[in-house]
Amino acid sequence: MPDLLLEIGLEEVPARMIASAQAELLRRTVALLGRERLLPEGFSELDGAESYSTTRRLAVLVRGVCERQDDVSEEVVGPAVKIAFKDGVATPAAESFARKNGVGVADLKTIATPKGEYIAATSLKAGRDAATVIASELPKEIAAIYWAKSMYWRAGKPERFVRPVLWLLCLLGDEVVPVSFGGKTAGRVTFGHRVLSSGEPFEIEAPESYVAQLEGEYVLVDVEARRHKIRKALDHVTREISGARWREDEALVDQVTHLTEWPTVLLGNFEPEYLALREEVLVTVMRDHQKYFAVEDAEGKLAPHFLAVLNISTDENSAAIIRQGNERVLRARFNDARFFWEFDQRVPLVERVKLLENVTFQKDLGSYATKADRVYELAGFLAGNAESWGAKIDTEALGTAVKLAKTDLTTELVKEFTELQGVIGGLYAVSQGISKTASYAIYDQYSPAGMSDRIPRSFEGAILGIADRADTIANMFKLGMEPTGSKDPFSLRRSGNGIIKILAESGLPLTLAPIVNHSVKDDEATRQKMREFLHERLEFYLREARGFAYDVVAAVLAPMRNLPNYGNIADAVARATALTAVRGSEDFLAVSAAFKRMKNILAQAAETGELKVVFQGGSGTADLAEVALWDAAEHVEAEVKALTAKHEYVAALERIATLRPLVDEFFEQVMVLDPNPIVRRTRLAILSAIVGTIRSIADLSEIVAAG
Repeated sequence: MPDLLLEIGLEEVPARMIASAQAELLRRTVALLGRERLLPEGFSELDGAESYSTTRRLAVLVRGVCERQDDVSEEVVGPAVKIAFKDGVATPAAESFARKNGVGVADLKTIATPKGEYIAATSLKAGRDAATVIASELPKEIAAIYWAKSMYWRAGKPERFVRPVLWLLCLLGDEVVPVSFGGKTAGRVTFGHRVLSSGEPFEIEAPESYVAQLEGEYVLVDVEARRHKIRKALDHVTREISGARWREDEALVDQVTHLTEWPTVLLGNFEPEYLALREEVLVTVMRDHQKYFAVEDAEGKLAPHFLAVLNISTDENSAAIIRQGNERVLRARFNDARFFWEFDQRVPLVERVKLLENVTFQKDLGSYATKADRVYELAGFLAGNAESWGAKIDTEALGTAVKLAKTDLTTELVKEFTELQGVIGGLYAVSQGISKTASYAIYDQYSPAGMSDRIPRSFEGAILGIADRADTIANMFKLGMEPTGSKDPFSLRRSGNGIIKILAESGLPLTLAPIVNHSVKDDEATRQKMREFLHERLEFYLREARGFAYDVVAAVLAPMRNLPNYGNIADAVARATALTAVRGSEDFLAVSAAFKRMKNILAQAAETGELKVVFQGGSGTADLAEVALWDAAEHVEAEVKALTAKHEYVAALERIATLRPLVDEFFEQVMVLDPNPIVRRTRLAILSAIVGTIRSIADLSEIVAAG
C-alpha cells in the first residue's frame, strides 16, 4: 500500500500559529482517509502518520494508504408503499427510485418504519481510487484549517489562509495527486532553504525520501529534530564561557524552533555596565524583542552574554559580522531602556495617578482611573472577607498598590516594552520608597499569566490580581462581550484561569461566591453568566493544570453549587485529590455503584414528595438490614462531618466505603419502594441521608468504573 505525502509551501508563517496548524492538518488528513475508507483495518495514527513544519511549510505523511475504496452496499429508503404502488402496480415514483439506485422494480423491498411501510433498495456503491478521492476532498480540509488571523491574497478569489500558498506537493506512492488550492495545483516539486540551498526547485522522489531530501537542501523539516539541535547547540556554545549556563526558557525554545529551518547558535556579548539595569528589563529586551537567550553564571546571576539562534550556517568571518550586528542592535535597545528608566523617574507613580484619566480602559467602561476606583472598592471588600476568615492583610499597603497598579501604563518604558507592564510599576515603586508589600503586589498583579506561571507572592498581590481580573470579567460580561468559541479578544479566559489558580494555590481564604456577587451588583443574569464562566475555568484547571480524570472532576463539581462553601477552589482540589486516591478501592467502587442506584430511586421519589418523612429508627417492620444500615449511617455521617470539617477527605471517603456490606445487604433483603407508604418513606429517608453524606464530598454517580 502506498504512502501519502502532502506539503503546503507558504510565505513565512508566524511562529505562534504553526504548531496548532500542523496538528490540525494531520488530524484532518487522517480523519478524511478514515472517513473515505482509505485506511487499513487497525490503522494507528501514532505509528502510521507523521506531520512536519517549518516557518515556510506544513506537511503530513500517512503510511499504508489503501489504493482504492472497497465497494459497499447500502440500504436506501424510498417513498411510502402507498405512494410507490397502486393496486399492486408500480407507480412512476417507484420506477424512478429503482432507476436512481440501479436496481429493477422487482428488486425493491418493503420495510417497516415508525412512520409506516416504505420501499427500500439495496444499492451497491462502487469504490473510487484513492487519488481521485484525495484530489477531490483534501482541498476542503486544507481550507478548513483554523487560523487566528487569515488573509485573502488573490483578488476576487474566495480562499483565505494564514499566508499566500506558494506551492503544493502531493504524492501517493510515486504518483502525483493533483490537489488544487489557492490557485496552485500539486506536483512533486518543493524548495529548500531560502539562502543555503541553490534556490532552485527540486523533485521529491517518493514520500519516504521527503525528510532526507529536504535535509540535503538545508531544511530540517522534523520539528523535534530542530528542537533537539537547538538545545544541543545552546549547551555547546555556552561551554565557551567558564561556569556559565543558558537560562532555560522552553517557550523561547519553542518559538525559535518554529522560526528556523536550519538552526545554528551564536554567542554574543554586551558591556557589563548594562547589568546595572534591572534584570527583568534586560531579559525582556533580549527575549521578547530580539529572541535571544540570556546567560547566567553559576549563582544564577545574569552574565554579560547572550545566545542568538540563527537560521543560517556561518563560518568564522560571517559569524563575526553577524555577532557584531546583533551586539550593536542589543546595545541600542539597552540604551533606550536605560534612558526611559531615568526619564520616567522624573514623575513619581503617585503623581501619575491623575494621568490615568487620559488612558482608556475600554470605550464603554471609561478610563483606567475609573477602573482603579472600582478595583479599590472590590479589593477592600475581599480583604475584609478574607480577614473575617483569619487572613492577615496589610490593608494600607493593598490600598496603595491598587491606586498605583496601573500608573506604569503612563511610563515611557512600558510604552516601549509593553511586556513589562506591572513589573515596571513594582520596580519603580521600590525605587521611589513605596513599601515592599505594596511594591510586590504591583509587580505581581498580572501573575499568573498562564497555568505554569507562579502566583503572587503575598495575599495583597493575590487580592489585587483577583479584584482586577474579576472587575474586567464582570464589566465585559455586562457589555455582552463574553468569550465565544475561539474568540476571546479581551483574554477573559486567561483572567478567569488566573483567579482560579490564585484561589487554588495561594491559601487565601476566599471563595468564588463573594467575588462574583460583589463584582456584579443588581444584575442577576450577568452574575449567573460569570458564575458559570468561572465554574468552567475551574473545570479546566482541575483537568488540564492538575491532571485529574474527567469523571473525578465531574463528581467533585456536580454538588459544588449546593455546598455552604460554594466556590471554595482549594477545597475542590482537596476533594479531587482524595477521590483520586481512593477510587481504585473495590469497596469504594461498589459504594459508587450503590450511590447511583440510590440517586435514581430518590429522583423518582422526589417527584411524589415522599422524601419529607424523618426516619425514627425503624419502619415498624423490624427489618434487621434496615436498622443496621441506619445505625451505621448515623455513625458514619457524624464521623464524615468531623473529617470534612478538617478537610481530611481521604479518611472521610474511606469511612463511607465501610458502608458497603450493609448497603449490599439492605438492597438484597429490603424492598425500598414497599407498598406500605410509611415503610416506603422511611426507607427512602435512609437512602436520602446516606446520599446527602456522600454528596457533601462528591457525586459518586459520576465515577466511571474501569474496564
